[in-house]
Amino acid sequence: MEEIVVKGVSGKSRIIFGDMRDKLTGLIPGQALFVVTDRQVHTLYAERFPRCPVYVTEAGEQSKSPAVAMDICRWLLAAGAGRDAFILGIGGGVVCDLAGFVASVYMRGLDFGFVATTLLAQVDASVGGKNGVNLDGYKNIVGTFNQPRFVLCDTSLLRTLPEAELRNGLAEVVKHTLIADKAMFHLLRKQAGDILSLDQPLIHKVVAHSVRVKAGVVNRDERERGERRKLNLGHTWGHAVEKTQGIPHGQAVSIGLAFAAGLSEHRGLLKARERSQLLELLAALGLPTATKGDRGKVFAAMVKDKKRETGHIHFVLMKGIGEVVVEPIPLGELEAYALRLP
Repeated sequence: MEEIVVKGVSGKSRIIFGDMRDKLTGLIPGQALFVVTDRQVHTLYAERFPRCPVYVTEAGEQSKSPAVAMDICRWLLAAGAGRDAFILGIGGGVVCDLAGFVASVYMRGLDFGFVATTLLAQVDASVGGKNGVNLDGYKNIVGTFNQPRFVLCDTSLLRTLPEAELRNGLAEVVKHTLIADKAMFHLLRKQAGDILSLDQPLIHKVVAHSVRVKAGVVNRDERERGERRKLNLGHTWGHAVEKTQGIPHGQAVSIGLAFAAGLSEHRGLLKARERSQLLELLAALGLPTATKGDRGKVFAAMVKDKKRETGHIHFVLMKGIGEVVVEPIPLGELEAYALRLP
């Protein structure tokens, strides 16, 4: 069984690859079990779920809210869940964030694990111990750092993903190559079509690579006080685009990556050829690269980002392909650059 370990303050998190039907039974501890999922995943895979109480929320980002989290807590209370209960989130990024947050706050903390059913969840949302909900449209404003006991990644589940959701996850895959692996970046460029066709050996390689990159960063900086900020590449502008334009997370991250590449070139860190290669790869994966709408509104949303400090934002820039650097950039410089974009 292939396994990658994330070591956090709250304990080790095992990232395991394999078939949900074969592996899940051996991972579930002998505790009272409660499953959190969404309606779409429940419709597709309920027959594979363990026999236990199941909370089914609506699919989509609107469910990642304090109101839904508190509703799940009430459900747990009514079902008699005590401090020995185990929460299992089965779903994509929204379900994993929501289930992890609830498990972290209900009765001051329960053990939990995930079955990640989307590419975005497998390479990003379920890995690293960040759990949270949105508040008034702002991403992950209320949350915790708390490691799941395990994350099961079954790449065969990706076959039921809508193509748009697959592309969303690939934005995070590209991000990880930009942070740490130039060779993998160029592999994505050469085999973008095979990846979109879900060639299983290739998609397994891509998912495992992304998990290793993220796990390595988290193991060195779980609480985002230094190196983990690198994982925010594309997210500072991207989250603001997501909020103001209402587009999916992966599309927003792709636009954020293009924005960061342009700013990196503007600052002399990234060559024009490298920026072009990134834009070409994102386009080949069917991802957008241009910010539409009122960029002033996007900037105003970005100013409220969690990464903001007085007068500046810690912004992740590309120092070539495969290396990034975090720099404090004055808000005035960011605003001037954003507003003069074509």
